[in-house]
Amino acid sequence: MLFALGAGDQVVAVDDNSNYPPEAPTTSLSGYEPNVEAIAKFDPDLVVIATDPGDLEKSLSALGVPVMVDPAAGVLDATYTQIEQLGVATGHVAEAAEVVAEMRSEIETLVDEIAEFDEPVSIYHELDQTYYSVTSQTFIGQLYRMLGLRNIADQARGAAPDYPQLSAEFIIEADPDIIFLADTKCCDQSATTVARRPGWDQISAVRTGAVVELDDDVASRWGPRVVDLLRTVVQALSRLEPVNS
Repeated sequence: MLFALGAGDQVVAVDDNSNYPPEAPTTSLSGYEPNVEAIAKFDPDLVVIATDPGDLEKSLSALGVPVMVDPAAGVLDATYTQIEQLGVATGHVAEAAEVVAEMRSEIETLVDEIAEFDEPVSIYHELDQTYYSVTSQTFIGQLYRMLGLRNIADQARGAAPDYPQLSAEFIIEADPDIIFLADTKCCDQSATTVARRPGWDQISAVRTGAVVELDDDVASRWGPRVVDLLRTVVQALSRLEPVNS
């Protein structure tokens, strides 16, 4: 977000998981177990965090370091708000507004490109090879819902209702039209590995070649690249057979 709105040269350090864009000053700072003293050594005017695993905000504030908490967005509007807030914090108000306007426009265009189908296209979004998925109540699930897709995970019930762990049997029986793999980097999953799973050759998505390999990072973050994710989904839909085609 910071680089997208033109504040990249103000970013002096990012944690070890913040790997985009390539010019981001990635460090060995842990995003999961942050070290207050190590962060303070960069003498930042502002620290932006998504979560506070402990007393990070309190500890930094005690050292006179301002902290902005931007938690994982649950809806697109929250993403827009965070970009605008970061624009204010970094002195890039106009640029932030431009980023938001461009995102809104591109997303609207992509949604309008969707062809009509006889029945809603069903999808399975895979977080890892143990079949954890997302429902329509999550940020990613909301994007699929915007496109009129039917998420098979919405029928699942479990201990983590928004991120249920499905079973192979459940997925095979649900027979999704498209499978989106968000575990290509973390877990080396691909259309080939999916096709080799026992019984998965019965699934429509596998039989028709509609297994889409996503970039894990793009598929799990709520910044400006959400447009790239939507574009990939729309492209996958365009390869299916629409009404009256």
